[in-house]
Amino acid sequence: MHFNDMHNHMTDLHPKRGDTHRMAQMVKRLRAARDAADESEIVLFRSGGDDHTGSVFDELMGWSAEEFVVDAGYRAAPAAGLDIAVLGNHEFDRGAALLKLGIDRDAAFPVLSANIHGSAHLARDTDYVAAAVGEAKGLRIGFIGLTTVVDTRTGMKSDPTLAVASPVQAAANIYKAVEAVSDVVVILSHCGYGRDMHRSGKAGSARRIGEGDFAIADAVGPLSTKPVVLIGGHSHTAPNAEGIDADNMVNGLLLTQAKANGSHLGEIAMSIAAGQGRDQWFSSVALHPIKKRDDRVAEGDEAYPTLEHDGDYDAEYESAVMAPMVAALDAKLSEVIGEVSDARLISTKRTVADRYVGETAIANFMNDTLVRRSATFPGGAVDFSLFNATGLASGVNQGPLTFREWFDVMPYADVIDVATVTGAQIRDMLDSNAKRILRPEEVAGTDLTGFVSRGLLHFSSGIRYRIELGSSAAEARAVEITLAGTPVEEVLEEEFTLAFNSYISLGAFGETWNGNPIGGGVAGEIPSVDVRGFDWNHTGLVYRNELIAAIRDLGVIGPESGVGLDGRLAVGSAS
Repeated sequence: MHFNDMHNHMTDLHPKRGDTHRMAQMVKRLRAARDAADESEIVLFRSGGDDHTGSVFDELMGWSAEEFVVDAGYRAAPAAGLDIAVLGNHEFDRGAALLKLGIDRDAAFPVLSANIHGSAHLARDTDYVAAAVGEAKGLRIGFIGLTTVVDTRTGMKSDPTLAVASPVQAAANIYKAVEAVSDVVVILSHCGYGRDMHRSGKAGSARRIGEGDFAIADAVGPLSTKPVVLIGGHSHTAPNAEGIDADNMVNGLLLTQAKANGSHLGEIAMSIAAGQGRDQWFSSVALHPIKKRDDRVAEGDEAYPTLEHDGDYDAEYESAVMAPMVAALDAKLSEVIGEVSDARLISTKRTVADRYVGETAIANFMNDTLVRRSATFPGGAVDFSLFNATGLASGVNQGPLTFREWFDVMPYADVIDVATVTGAQIRDMLDSNAKRILRPEEVAGTDLTGFVSRGLLHFSSGIRYRIELGSSAAEARAVEITLAGTPVEEVLEEEFTLAFNSYISLGAFGETWNGNPIGGGVAGEIPSVDVRGFDWNHTGLVYRNELIAAIRDLGVIGPESGVGLDGRLAVGSAS
């Protein structure tokens, strides 16, 4: 049994619908299977990585050893019965030092990665291992862990030597050694379903996968002589929802994963005899949907059977393991940080509709508020600010705004980096941004609720421009650019300070502000601007925390505090 990309959604808390007990539902099914197992049956439980980042439970980890309360994902998993996990890219969001603290205090299971190396804080073979072999009922099961190169946060000031090698090369290097001492091999691949550019799972358009599961299968398949399965992650895909898809048997490897955020529990059933290699073995695959809670739906409603009810989850696990962590969060979650006076432009519906196609009100508010807030920064006020479209996960509702609701707007673990850049460099960034916007002819065929991973950026009000679309992305360009009211042509050599969220300052990985071609379905292999060489001041300030502090000071979010659309970005021909 397996899950991947839990992102700390073990229990989803909701004051109106009721709490959805995702991990506790998995525990109920897992314990029933283990209780029913006979002498020849082994029931194992695996994580495909990204056990961190994405829910309010992240806050229990804090941003320093002094703030650390508990690593919620790594505390919940072993209590649930987890045997082993692979390191995903989001495990490193708050730095390897905090990850090590979480492993030391809460991960009562091995964590794997054969291609992570060089960390100043994590020691391979001590804190994590490349591979492991477990023995149960006379059967030896080998495990290999692989981590994506594309999206793991390397280059951070706190761990400058952290690096990620090729997962394909790592798998090829280690596979035969693991297989030699195993009867069956499980590859835990947090590298993504597909290869190179691929569209599946959370991707609203094509997404850069790099060396993904298919490339790993191509490398391992010719080497293997024993049963081998690849449990994936990273791309949030459900590849075998209706049983084994023949396309997911690649060079003798079965590829599968279980979507994300605790939405499904994956199950692979294999019949294996020790020492028989690939003879007389078979596999079946299932994905068990995890029910959502909605206590507003009455018994007798046709939706009622599809929803979670009290008998659907392991109440003992929830009470003993999750409840103490929920209690630790209660004060922070429920704290009202402000009042939303008018949500029409900043609702979730409006934010999702706008974020990839043009000016977006909630991004305007965030960027303008951060510029004002920067007067308190140690390095002084900044001229401009930016934030990426994929980082806007939600909008807000009218009425009291809680910490938790704002967390849902921007759930990712970013700090603030400030670059000193010239007008010419800003011009080049805007020109690249023009090629990343979702064009009008693409909108109908794009899932706007998913990730359109092009690296589109939104800017504060001091940067104003128009995108001239042209006939293709390659022809799109930024025109009529003004910086603080001055045409950019007059300030090309002048220097400005520009606040970045750290995901972008690190090059945006698969969203490519790193010199690689723009991805996300943009045709033409258009090179991106590489921002990593800018002159940086790493403030260490947490982006979300600074905005929450500003919202507390403002008291209200609405037109009176700067929410609105002011034409800073226009798309199309000049009027």
